[in-house]
Amino acid sequence: MLEDFVNWLNGIIWSKGLIYLCLGTGLFYSLATRFLQLRHIKEMIRLMFESKSSEAGVSSFQALTIALAGRVGTGNIAGVATAIGFGGPGSVFWMWLIAFLGAGSAFVEAALGQVYKTKQDGQFRGGPAYYIEKGLKIKWYAVLFAIVTVLATGVLLPGVQANSIAAGIENAFGISPVITGVILIAFLAIIIFGGVKRIASVAEVVVPFMALGYILVALYIVLANISELPAVISLIFSSAFGADAAFGGILGSAVMWGVKRGIYSNEAGQGTAPHAASAAEVSHPAKQGLVQAFSVYVDTWFVCSATAFMILITGMYNVKPEGAAPIVNNLGNVEPGPVYTQQAIESVLPGFGAPFVAVALFFFAFTTIMAYYYMAETNLAYINRKVKRVWSEYALKGAILVVVFYGSVKTASLAWALGDIGVGSMAWLNLIAILLLTKPALRVLKDYESQKKEGENPVFDPVKLGIKDADFWEKEYKHHESSQLDKGKSLSS
Repeated sequence: MLEDFVNWLNGIIWSKGLIYLCLGTGLFYSLATRFLQLRHIKEMIRLMFESKSSEAGVSSFQALTIALAGRVGTGNIAGVATAIGFGGPGSVFWMWLIAFLGAGSAFVEAALGQVYKTKQDGQFRGGPAYYIEKGLKIKWYAVLFAIVTVLATGVLLPGVQANSIAAGIENAFGISPVITGVILIAFLAIIIFGGVKRIASVAEVVVPFMALGYILVALYIVLANISELPAVISLIFSSAFGADAAFGGILGSAVMWGVKRGIYSNEAGQGTAPHAASAAEVSHPAKQGLVQAFSVYVDTWFVCSATAFMILITGMYNVKPEGAAPIVNNLGNVEPGPVYTQQAIESVLPGFGAPFVAVALFFFAFTTIMAYYYMAETNLAYINRKVKRVWSEYALKGAILVVVFYGSVKTASLAWALGDIGVGSMAWLNLIAILLLTKPALRVLKDYESQKKEGENPVFDPVKLGIKDADFWEKEYKHHESSQLDKGKSLSS
């Protein structure tokens, strides 16, 4: 009964309307910013390492890794397999496209997070709830987003990550999901009770390490089957447009699953990354906008592509559209998920695939759960900003620990369906909000580019740009930055 209701609600949220909204918003911002995702790639990379942290904020690199901790998760392994399993190889192209277009949306939401951030409880806080209230002046909409995000990132989404960890470890090592669940909540409790600084410290070490290791293994698998690479690339593109004989009839599924799993993985426009972006110590909002745009590429073009090429080049996948007969059945009665990737690696490195994917899933998904907690905590802080309620923070910590344990032992299909509801609900609310805030977002980019052209280190002045209610930048920024960030340089504009 519960699963039927969840699937019904999921079908409403993930209608074609959301697919068109995601693609349309990304295309609009790509055109409106003159494809900043291409023009500013060099600047994106430089900015990742520019600033440093302070008592109130984290560095650009730490903000990047917190955001990547949220982006790079089970969606990069199990999600890619699910897209291929239900949408065919063509879904990979649509994942790439939504990442390219989504980088424009990612810039806008991250920049807006910085513009309207505030200093609360001694640290920077920001995100869609803050920019909806300050930028759009729609208080009820902001509160609605905050509530939805607390539920999504604190209750619905962590279960997907925990479920994938438990399934991968059970398949590789035969360890009961119950034991895995207990270990997960023990490690998670240590980190989340340490606050955002501890989350940032763990993320900046674990995220780069896990992503690089995974990509290197994928590169080895591809090189071992290099003769198949041209055919795989051709298959992806022909299937994406219905030109392949076998997959021509499931073009709609390819688009839907590619976009759906692409957004689940890279989170562009979903409204999660602005929370981490808002915590960064920078002199101009566009800096975090560009950094977060690049993080979409890291997630999809590097990590998701690594998974896709391993699965497709080894042939370790099935394709069975929902409600239809199987088109490809190379693995027998195997559900789409981490097993596809495990089998792909096993085919080249026997005895290594299952353990490696299990360990990779642990790091990928565990850091995502950490990031989810931070996002839920930020929105809870928004709701409680007038009156600090300590009990609610402990209730959130307890809830996410319970959900992680429950997610470790419940069925995968229910976990994914609940996660999709969380992602889709946030995406609807956030995409509409950022479209309504297009004008200030584009002013931020134009101001940054203008200052860079004049050879300056861009410094944000909302009053000069006619942007109202950017409280931190108006009242606290100059003294704070001049003493802690600019390393002795004058910040006068």
